[in-house]
Amino acid sequence: MSDPASLHRARAAAAAAAGKAAEQILILDLRGQTLITDFFVICTATSRVHMRAVRDGIEEAMAQSRHRLHAREGTEEGQWVLLDYGDVIVHLMSEERRAYYKLERMWQDAPQVELPGRPAG
Repeated sequence: MSDPASLHRARAAAAAAAGKAAEQILILDLRGQTLITDFFVICTATSRVHMRAVRDGIEEAMAQSRHRLHAREGTEEGQWVLLDYGDVIVHLMSEERRAYYKLERMWQDAPQVELPGRPAG
């Protein structure tokens, strides 16, 4: 059984990314599909500076809401940063990395979660 607050954490991370102008923000509901996490938040940054700003914005917002960061992997230079909040994993990627790895396609059976102000899609 998943934590009922998982969806709230995923939406909080997505909102923080949106607040820093991340692009193509997507929440995938992985409950029942994997044991590693409940949700992926996937978003795109347009440059290394932008990636750093989005990462910092997500980390600050989540910390203010008392959501504990378990691990951070990757760097802006590597064009992919993963933020592990346990039941929510944020993938912040450059356009090139996102197009190459196609996480949405890999997890295409996962339902997309509606973001506030935007329909799921």
